[in-house]
Amino acid sequence: MAIAEHEGSLPKGLPHLSDATLRDSAHMAGVEFGPKDAAVIADLLVKTGIDLVEVGMISGPNSKDADLVLAAHEAVGPERSMTLVVVQDRQQVTKALDEAERLGVRHIMYSIPTSEQHARLKLGSPSPKYLQVLARSAISQAKERGFHVTFSGEDGARTPKGRLVPYVTAGFEAGADRFRLAETVAYLSPWQMEEVIADLTAIDGSEIEIHSHNMLGMAVANSLAAIRAGAQWISATVGGIGERGGNAPLAELLTSLRVIHGDTRFDLTHLTELSRVALRGAGLGNAFQSGPTTPHAFAYELPGQLNNPEAYETLPAELVGNTRELCVRTRLTPPLVTWALAESGVDVDVDAFTPWLIERQERDGRPLLDRDAIRKAAIDFQAV
Repeated sequence: MAIAEHEGSLPKGLPHLSDATLRDSAHMAGVEFGPKDAAVIADLLVKTGIDLVEVGMISGPNSKDADLVLAAHEAVGPERSMTLVVVQDRQQVTKALDEAERLGVRHIMYSIPTSEQHARLKLGSPSPKYLQVLARSAISQAKERGFHVTFSGEDGARTPKGRLVPYVTAGFEAGADRFRLAETVAYLSPWQMEEVIADLTAIDGSEIEIHSHNMLGMAVANSLAAIRAGAQWISATVGGIGERGGNAPLAELLTSLRVIHGDTRFDLTHLTELSRVALRGAGLGNAFQSGPTTPHAFAYELPGQLNNPEAYETLPAELVGNTRELCVRTRLTPPLVTWALAESGVDVDVDAFTPWLIERQERDGRPLLDRDAIRKAAIDFQAV
């Protein structure tokens, strides 16, 4: 299906994409990726066209995420990877940067809480001045060692403008390359997000990234609103994997960029495989997801949908590496059976087979039927 031309594209060009699946998932209860998972996921992300793969966390020596970081470096190179560095005080940052150098990290992202609540909890002081001094020190140390530095505003979405803007300004004055606004606690509507980001993009020399959580179901909308307001980067995760309702789901984000803004830079055919690999590696099995890479995304039980998918699909299944499928329990009809048996080599009288299968469905408790199940049932019918 052709993508329509769209007027009014993104105001400062199309955004860069970073993916935090291999980092934010560390905060998600019970989720632990291994080095093999990291290598496969990082490789698929880069093949998709993601600019930067965020992997692992470092707070000091002998990081437990060392194998994860090294596996991503082996797969896509350190220049396409970024690792989070925890910030508590100057001495701790020095040790963490030593570890980052040992692992060959080139891009770091400082995690620094900016809201009064989080700063008091994690830094022991809600003082805005202390926050700025800490950020300046950490950023200066990293730049002196040659790192590319992104600094965050953890819980930034709930941080008042009078506290947030001076902090971000101080960070760029210290030499930081990029600022990430973390919607750690889903809090803003898209129109509110535009206002917050506009305040930050007005800072001289600023480069802004948005990292939204999806508890309110607005992570993609808020990400697009941030870009509309001038942010240059979006952070997402595969399948939306992450804590607190997950993060901005990568597939939905990329397909939204394609449909709404005509953005064809990304190879979307890897998205379904990415989702499967990430869900399996995360131990989430076939847990429900929203969006275009799920098994049910292009599943239908109406013949018109199967025979005329272009009338019902924003994007075709093949574009994201997915497939179209029939799924039905009680609404089985001869046209559905005809679709399922097409090109199967199984030849039955559809008008006789359909009521036979409906009766068996009722007897067996109405299990879900897909194309393969109908084909197997047709073979059983032939033997009757």
